[in-house]
Amino acid sequence: MKERTFLNILDPVKDKMYRLALRLLTSREAAEDATQEVILKLWNRKDKINHYANIEAFAMTVTKNYCLDQLKLKQNNNLRIVHQNYESNSISLQSEIEVNDEMEWLGRIVATLPEQQKLIFQLRDIEQYDYNEIAKIMNMEQTAIRVALSRARKAIRENLIKKHNYGIK
Repeated sequence: MKERTFLNILDPVKDKMYRLALRLLTSREAAEDATQEVILKLWNRKDKINHYANIEAFAMTVTKNYCLDQLKLKQNNNLRIVHQNYESNSISLQSEIEVNDEMEWLGRIVATLPEQQKLIFQLRDIEQYDYNEIAKIMNMEQTAIRVALSRARKAIRENLIKKHNYGIK
């Protein structure tokens, strides 16, 4: 496989790989490094890559596994959550501060979820994968994915309600 062909195959998925790495590693630099490492791993397997039925699912699985390995190695202990996903020039400074505060809270809440729930939430609600694709990436049954996603959403909802109802009885 030539370099151009390889890049054409990975180009549509590399941003999703980065976002998944960012969600897991919570550092832009670590996510960029992880994405580059995964692309390099995939390049080293370039002759076998056409044998996979869903290259995107395979790339996301490799990214997930690489990031989990990095977390297990505790190389990313001092990383902090930085989310700048919301950009708009038309909103007021107050609204921007409120949105950034909500994103920070959401990031903290998601960070407290169990690893499996965090990954499934990222893949379904952020990356918009369907349950079939998530099942392939996570190597799980769809019903287990639905249960984990439901629990993740419930935990997020309860924490946000608790935050917004603070002091109200």
